[in-house]
Amino acid sequence: MTDGWNWRQPGGAPAPAGPPSPAPHAETGRDAGSPWWSDALADPWRDPYAPAAVVVRPPEAPATAPEPVTDPDASSSRGMLPIVMISVFAALLAGSLGGALGYAFAVRSGVGGGTVLGSTDNEAPAVAQRPPDSLAGVAEKVAPSVVTVRAPSAGGLSVGSGFVATEDGYVITNDHVVEGTSGPATIVFNDGSTASGSVVGHDPESDIAVIKVSRPNLVPVQFGDSDAIAVGDPVLAFGSPLALANTVTAGIVSALDRTIQSGEPGGQMRYYAAIQTDAAVNQGNSGGPLVDGAGRVIGVNSVIKSLAADEEQAGNIGLAFAIPINQAKRVAQDIIDTGKARRTVIGATVAERSPGGGVRLAAVDAGGPAAAAGLKIGDVLTRLDGRPLEQGTDLIALVRKYAPGSVVTVEYRRGSAKQTASVTLAADAK
Repeated sequence: MTDGWNWRQPGGAPAPAGPPSPAPHAETGRDAGSPWWSDALADPWRDPYAPAAVVVRPPEAPATAPEPVTDPDASSSRGMLPIVMISVFAALLAGSLGGALGYAFAVRSGVGGGTVLGSTDNEAPAVAQRPPDSLAGVAEKVAPSVVTVRAPSAGGLSVGSGFVATEDGYVITNDHVVEGTSGPATIVFNDGSTASGSVVGHDPESDIAVIKVSRPNLVPVQFGDSDAIAVGDPVLAFGSPLALANTVTAGIVSALDRTIQSGEPGGQMRYYAAIQTDAAVNQGNSGGPLVDGAGRVIGVNSVIKSLAADEEQAGNIGLAFAIPINQAKRVAQDIIDTGKARRTVIGATVAERSPGGGVRLAAVDAGGPAAAAGLKIGDVLTRLDGRPLEQGTDLIALVRKYAPGSVVTVEYRRGSAKQTASVTLAADAK
């Protein structure tokens, strides 16, 4: 191995023959023709035999520095640069933050590309299970028993409601729904199917009628006890208001024994000791069931109060009245059994309202219930079974509520004395 300064053939062998080397340098004795020594004299670091010396040069005169040039915009540019950088950084930060928040809200809201709506499992959604005593549960239970009644008459087509009372096809509705019927009624069921129905009988004064249809697999309603309900109890009204079939509305019992007189002047008068409700009832609901929170029928929707003078323009204002089911069921049973209903009477005729309150007896039927209880003409009846009597309609409506044979307590005044009598009500002779 050699460093290139003095190379020899390994083993001391002479170098191969070749062209003659240049003469050695006069001062160093080195080969001046060698590329290693061609500039050795000028490079003291190349030749270790070259003499070393430190040369000190005299200082040169400093060159005159050029006059500095000032950029008039340089200072303002350097002053604005930090502001621009801060603005850009703030914009980038705000954009990044806004994008992150937007994405987060989109993910939480289920919006955005790639978002899967609903469950990711393969199971079918569970069917909602509603308790039987919920409003929806009651509606589902009662709806198959509710019908729409279309009764032809000389004046056109009367549309009302009704409900199935027996498995063999008896349907209860209002008398005024089938009043003047000129042929069979069409009964429309909850599923849209229809059947022809014939009127078995009706009682104009109680406003109850019975229709018979021939159809298998009918589902009758469950009857409740209208004497067991209280103000504030929840109720549902079923029917076809304004011909809108399968309608259900909800409310409460607003009042009990609300005495109602309905009918056109000179025509048939009807009397009710009614259940008042704020459930929405309109024309077409007539004859439909009013049910309690357990789905039991407690009344037959019959009358509404309205501010409209024209009955055709009347609409719901939260004042609707239903015939108590205990009375309606009794009347319907009489119609089914005998073709007509018995009317409950007290055997007396009432005069105008007494100035001191109560109703005065203008006549007492000989041998009738009132006479048998010792009541006389001129007696002022003030209460019937604890319910106040303010006008003649109150006495008639309350008496109609009871079945023949019922015993009621009557409070009355005879002169200045207050007395009490027990009256056994009876059926009229008609």
